[in-house]
Amino acid sequence: MAKNRTTKATTARKLASELGISVATVSRALNSHPDVSPETRSRVVQMADNLGYMPRVGRRRTNVIGLVYPTDPVRADYGNFESAMLAGILDGVNEQRYDVTIINVQRDKDPADSYSQFFRAKGVGGVIVRRIHPSSRMAEEIADEGFPCMLIADRSDHPKLNYIYTDSLEDSKRAVEHLIHLGHRRIALGVHNVIDSDHRDRRNGYVKALEEAGIELDPALLIQSPASMAGGASSIDRLLSLPNPPTAVYFTDPQTTVGAMHRCLVRGISVPRELSIVGFDDGDARAQTFPRYTAVCQDARQMGLEASRWLTRVLAAGGEIPSYREHRYTTWSVSESTAMPASRAPSVGAE
Repeated sequence: MAKNRTTKATTARKLASELGISVATVSRALNSHPDVSPETRSRVVQMADNLGYMPRVGRRRTNVIGLVYPTDPVRADYGNFESAMLAGILDGVNEQRYDVTIINVQRDKDPADSYSQFFRAKGVGGVIVRRIHPSSRMAEEIADEGFPCMLIADRSDHPKLNYIYTDSLEDSKRAVEHLIHLGHRRIALGVHNVIDSDHRDRRNGYVKALEEAGIELDPALLIQSPASMAGGASSIDRLLSLPNPPTAVYFTDPQTTVGAMHRCLVRGISVPRELSIVGFDDGDARAQTFPRYTAVCQDARQMGLEASRWLTRVLAAGGEIPSYREHRYTTWSVSESTAMPASRAPSVGAE
């Protein structure tokens, strides 16, 4: 249902009149004062949102944007992507002299608040959203409210939602084709156990390359694990303990790739002489292993830079929010971690 917007600026006094309560109660409700009942607060917030009411502090131009997470902003399984992306965001906001605040919605947002009210109370003029969970509709709901918003590292069919996204499907297919051309037929996939759009693309690239080469997909070679060093290490243990282990593996996350490379070193498995590994990289993770691993690469820093630069330019200009949807593409970097398959695949027992 379309919201009824007033033609003149809505005031706290008008809200109070519409609801039959005092101006002081309106103020306390919008500031989450404990003396106001949840029912009254919900009525005030809903009416404020419907009438387009923006508190006085919200009408002042803010030079802060929010980097918004549905839950915890920092977790081990987020890997190096977050730090590289944040570095780009910080560079991007400098152009318009903006600052960045990191927001945990689950921790801070009252369910009675609209996103617009919540962000205004936080003092931010626009937000960059990290979806994290595939089922989250937070970015779409923010876009529905008309609050300036950019979804980063994901895509959406929602007509009002702007986003910047890096497509890794074709280079994931190329990675597996590279292994096939070297002679590998037992190729495993190590993929994140949370299948978001990124990892779905990478898995689809793997499946597509096998199908086109006439290689039957073996479900035992498809390993899901947390995107962490430990996840990569456990994937190597599981794969090489199979009766018919793989001769090559494509890992779809930098952390699991590095963990797998380190595990091979501990296990005394020579990469690439005994096992070929292709990984994924958001920045410079491939420079931290020996040998340097062959990788599908995305530039997380550049995504952060472009997202924050676009958003702050829009906020500085004012007016309507233009449409912005950018599909970027990964790059393919061949290095020292792949070779022709050994005459016999490596195999290890459980420790």
